[in-house]
Amino acid sequence: MNVFSIKDLEQLSGIKAHTIRIWEIRYNFLKPNRTNTNIRYYSNEELKIILNTSLLIRYGYKVSQIDKMNSDEINLKLLALSNSEAQKERTINELIQFMIDLEINAFEKTLDKYISTKGIDKTIIEIVFPFLEKVGLLWQTNHVNPAQEHLVTNIIRQKLIVGIEKVALFNYKGKTVLMFLPEGEYHELCLLYMYYLLKQKGYTILYLGANSPIKDVLYLFDTKKPAIIYSHLTAISNNFKLEKFFSHFNGKLLNSELVLSGQLIQDYKSALPVNIILKKSLAEVVAYFY
Repeated sequence: MNVFSIKDLEQLSGIKAHTIRIWEIRYNFLKPNRTNTNIRYYSNEELKIILNTSLLIRYGYKVSQIDKMNSDEINLKLLALSNSEAQKERTINELIQFMIDLEINAFEKTLDKYISTKGIDKTIIEIVFPFLEKVGLLWQTNHVNPAQEHLVTNIIRQKLIVGIEKVALFNYKGKTVLMFLPEGEYHELCLLYMYYLLKQKGYTILYLGANSPIKDVLYLFDTKKPAIIYSHLTAISNNFKLEKFFSHFNGKLLNSELVLSGQLIQDYKSALPVNIILKKSLAEVVAYFY
């Protein structure tokens, strides 16, 4: 069983910690355990309750009303929310709960249902990326097991690959894009999503994927001369340095551009070498290619 701090609940639900403490005093729906030193900690069940409570409150319910509902009544109220944003958040909360409880079949079924109604594009933007942001919060506080993350990200990865395979080649733009993640970088979902979008737009893709040795990248670059090299940097080993990474492309980007996005470039302030472009968000990356 996972255990969560009150700060985890605050980050995941948007409900302030002091509000959660007040609810515990006034109402009965939250029952945290305590350590020997009297520090609160919460189970999977409490996390589900706070996520559902937060969602219902945002769409008009009072906490005093929610306190009187049993779990079946709460689920019915959640299903009855017709607002599209509420439906998205409900789906994201369900995916978090299924991941934590290792209910992998339910996780995949929920994802497939959204894909069947909205398509893979909207599912990735509306559901998967917000879900991964919340998983990232749990990851940072060591309250998600790597096995839990790997199971669900591999399911998402499979959906993206199926989507890529279904894209017909058309509207050829005459540009080739080399896509890779450096050695030590395994967070491939954003790269796969961009592969999907660019294939839709008719780009020719050279996809090396995750954990690619720089010598292989440079060999393919020298051989095929792609117009654009793209990589997304999320979490690599501590000895990774952007300046050293840039140096591998010194003198090579005469007619090409190296485009980088991801968490590791967010705080980069130094002057950039010629033809190296940093994009702070996925939206900026999409705008660059489109």
